[in-house]
Amino acid sequence: MSREEKLANLAKKREAVLLGGGEKRIQKQHNQGKYTARERIAKILDEGSFVELDQFVVHRGVEFGMMGTQAPGEGVVTGYGTIDGRLVYVFSQDFTVLGGSLGEMHAAKICKVMDLAVKAGAPIIGINDSGGARIQEGVDALNGYGDIFYRNTLASGVIPQLSVIMGPCAGGAVYSPALTDFIFMVNNCQMFITGPQVIKSVTGEDVSAEVLGGARTHNTKSGNAHFFANDEDECIAQIKRLISFLPSNNLENAPVYENTDPVERMDEVLKTVVPDDPNKPYDIKEVITALADNNDFFEVQSMFAGNMVTGFIRLNGHSVGIIANQPKMLAGCLDMNASDKAGRFIRFCDAFNIPLLTIVDTPGYLPGVAQEHGGIIRHGAKLLYAYSEATVPKLTLITRKAYGGAYLAMCAKSLGADVAIAWPTAQIAVMGAQGAANIVFRKEINDAKDPAAKRQEKIADYEDRFSNPYCAAARGFVDMVIEPEQSRYYLVKSLDSLLGKKESRPGKKHGNVPL
Repeated sequence: MSREEKLANLAKKREAVLLGGGEKRIQKQHNQGKYTARERIAKILDEGSFVELDQFVVHRGVEFGMMGTQAPGEGVVTGYGTIDGRLVYVFSQDFTVLGGSLGEMHAAKICKVMDLAVKAGAPIIGINDSGGARIQEGVDALNGYGDIFYRNTLASGVIPQLSVIMGPCAGGAVYSPALTDFIFMVNNCQMFITGPQVIKSVTGEDVSAEVLGGARTHNTKSGNAHFFANDEDECIAQIKRLISFLPSNNLENAPVYENTDPVERMDEVLKTVVPDDPNKPYDIKEVITALADNNDFFEVQSMFAGNMVTGFIRLNGHSVGIIANQPKMLAGCLDMNASDKAGRFIRFCDAFNIPLLTIVDTPGYLPGVAQEHGGIIRHGAKLLYAYSEATVPKLTLITRKAYGGAYLAMCAKSLGADVAIAWPTAQIAVMGAQGAANIVFRKEINDAKDPAAKRQEKIADYEDRFSNPYCAAARGFVDMVIEPEQSRYYLVKSLDSLLGKKESRPGKKHGNVPL
């Protein structure tokens, strides 16, 4: 075969791979409002930056007619490229080829690109669009999933891992995304372990695929997903934005962007955002955006556990992870879902050297039989563990209520806060004044001629003496009491002073987090 013939043969083979499952299946993909595997990669990465790997890998299946079955690219596209000039690795399952089903060599391609991502110290983005395990390959397909899960676990805390659900993701396939750091889901895409038909046959429950495991379900109810997108373009924009806040690996810091927002900027909204009535709600996101560079806040899990807000901002160009109580939802109480949401986010930020800013306004833990029986003790302990374990710079800002154990759980000094700042509106106490007065002054109230008037007198007395930041400041549990509008300045200055923070911990294999 001549040189020209060899080149022509290469071009022919490459053309077959690039065509995937063929024009008809590509058109069907488009008719469903979905991009192809290659189109998705092209839209996520910088133009012309994608380098494909393992283009000519083929399966080795011989059972159930697989001997003569062609699977161009083995149903998954793998390689690397850049996002805003920064290296990332990607794999994208191709539903046009055998429904994107995972077989032995399909899994081998994914494992290779994951191994390379760890070696290179670059994020991995996995796009899931698959009918599940390739049944014709039996245990080889199952073993492939196990190989991927193992690598997800080894890579955890080493490189950021992003999972993108842009089609079906069922059965064992769901556990790879579950082991990664963030899950993006596009509307009308599903993720579940057992499908509606199996559930109906086993339990008798009749449920649609969308209600069972749709993007909205996992963003609002299960908390499995972190981002909801109406279409693939919106999802791709979310991926790029998240990557901008993250370092490439655990040995680096997140990129620092030029800051055009004055550090000394004082936002007038902070003066009045906390109502005079201590029981009146307000939106903590107004505080977060007022503090952030250019008022830019990228929220994570915005649809789940709304009483806790998590996400990313920048302070003077530096990425910062936000954890904040939301007074307008369940009064900002801590519950099981809020604890899980915040605890996992804190651990991610700590693993990747992203400083933490905790904004506190919580009256305590959510009371109720359902919470107690559901394990609020265990779930709440995750939050305590995450804060105590974290060694990144930890800033705490107390805006209003900081009561009891919930005050401690929201990164008090005793849990390792490096700098604790309070507004004059802060109420740092064992409990609220009304409850405290009923206990501390019970005898005086009961013996009074007018118990109601005496009770109000004692409530006011307790508020004057304890429901303020100054008792905590007197003990050194609060480092500064400041005017609210000066918060951005003091937070930036505090962060700047902590960027070189080093903190060592006792040597151990690993701790036993209360899962």
